[in-house]
Amino acid sequence: MAIQMIIWMSAFLCLVQVFSVPMPCHLQGQLVRSTHNLLRDMGGHFPMECLQDNVFMEFPATAFATSGGPQLSSSGAKAIYETLKNIDTLFGTDELPTMWDQQKLEYFQNIVYRQIEESKCMMSSVDTSDYPIRAEGLKTYFGNIAAVLKEKKFSYCAWEVVRKEFLYTLEFILKHNSDSLLWSNRT
Repeated sequence: MAIQMIIWMSAFLCLVQVFSVPMPCHLQGQLVRSTHNLLRDMGGHFPMECLQDNVFMEFPATAFATSGGPQLSSSGAKAIYETLKNIDTLFGTDELPTMWDQQKLEYFQNIVYRQIEESKCMMSSVDTSDYPIRAEGLKTYFGNIAAVLKEKKFSYCAWEVVRKEFLYTLEFILKHNSDSLLWSNRT
């Protein structure tokens, strides 16, 4: 009886070990979608009083371009990773709008940070052949966003412009690079 119990326990432990193998390092689609939804819901529609502060910022779509198939190259995945890092940096200030839902804002910041931490491992396998072009577009885009915030003295309307831009960025990633993200249970 004891031998049978040991055999069953050994088999159980082997199965646990096999099924607990870590997931391959990927950006997680559900987290990107949650980030988008929290950002959308924390402030509502773009405020009418901020229309005069709304400025055009050219979105660097080429930074997220796929080459030849639905799968994003590793340098394209790095572009998404760098986008999340830039979002985290800009939202790391103490000058965030108090008019936004603070609980959703905190969740948003936590999920962005989580995505960055969980995706660091994929940076070691990045194909850097076309990344400099992608990086330059991202640098310009996020530099323009930071400049708007500074120019407008981190006002509520400046933050609404930033929120609008980041919503577009996350929507673009979800729409055009969805196949590159890891989805746990896609519906």
